[in-house]
Amino acid sequence: MTFSLIVLSSASANIGADRWDFVRKQALWMGIGLAAAIALVFVSYQNAARYSWYLYGFTLLLLLSVIVWGTDINGSQRWIKFGTFQFQPSELAKLLLIVTFADFLSKRYGKLNTITDLLPCFLYMALPMALILIQPDLGTSLVLVAVMMGMLLIAGANKKILLSLTVGGFAIISTALAGYFFWGLSLPLQDYQIMRLVIFFNPDMDPAGFGYQIRQSLIAIGSGGLIGKGLYNGSQVQLNFLPEHHTDFIFAVVGEELGFIGAAALLLLFMFLILRSIRIALDARDVFGSLIVMGIASMLLFQVLVNVGMTISVMPITGLPLPFVSYGGTSMLTNMMALGLLLNVHIRRQTIMF
Repeated sequence: MTFSLIVLSSASANIGADRWDFVRKQALWMGIGLAAAIALVFVSYQNAARYSWYLYGFTLLLLLSVIVWGTDINGSQRWIKFGTFQFQPSELAKLLLIVTFADFLSKRYGKLNTITDLLPCFLYMALPMALILIQPDLGTSLVLVAVMMGMLLIAGANKKILLSLTVGGFAIISTALAGYFFWGLSLPLQDYQIMRLVIFFNPDMDPAGFGYQIRQSLIAIGSGGLIGKGLYNGSQVQLNFLPEHHTDFIFAVVGEELGFIGAAALLLLFMFLILRSIRIALDARDVFGSLIVMGIASMLLFQVLVNVGMTISVMPITGLPLPFVSYGGTSMLTNMMALGLLLNVHIRRQTIMF
């Protein structure tokens, strides 16, 4: 979060009249998130199991509300506005689904040996994923797929079946892409999503249009070198060549201004956080706690890999923020609440005796 505030002070220098506006708002959301995390620590995570289906129903209502009252921004209806306040329900839905799915799986622990056993699990996650895809929000849907697969592994699901489904999924996607590129078959995606895939395979196809953002990101990161150009000195950032550099592409700001050393330091912090999460999952007192923590670890790991991957052009652009670093109130609040749950499981790893 310190990285976030420092880098945002540079990334938002030429966005709006006040260069500190995004920094103040981010710090405010960090404070709100910290309060929410502390509050979560004091309520045992085990209580959530009693209200699992209520929380699941609330999640579906939350996602349905976007369809009814959502505001369209950049071609996607993902936000609900209350005056100047903007809220993204799918961010909070990720955390709620981790908790409810953990309860769902804990009751089936060690009993997920056949495709018939796994089918209810897939259906459980399919409904909220469909509501998110309607927005459309492919990135968050992919996060839920990663979360589901990570939690199924911890729940003892048959690894051969999961591997077969993963390979089969990649084969279907590859076939669909080949059909689009070579035979002109249609894809169930929005036009801008298709163009992101096209640009991923051929970045030079539209350098001034759809390919502009990724080209500027690569220029920014590449020009940073070993130690970077220095804070507030990145040309791609300070001259506004790189779009969305305070949100989805903030890692490019780190690469340009803090260089390889700064980018590596940030990635090491993420590695430490995720490894500690795995350790907490191993030490948890019950399966429910382990599943919650591994769901959170899967969510964070996938978002870091995809966000960093898209800025260096090894993954298609999906619009996923970098956890704790990208500007965004709902994202920051959700991630802080996730840390609150991690601490909750950790401090209750042993029975407290008075």
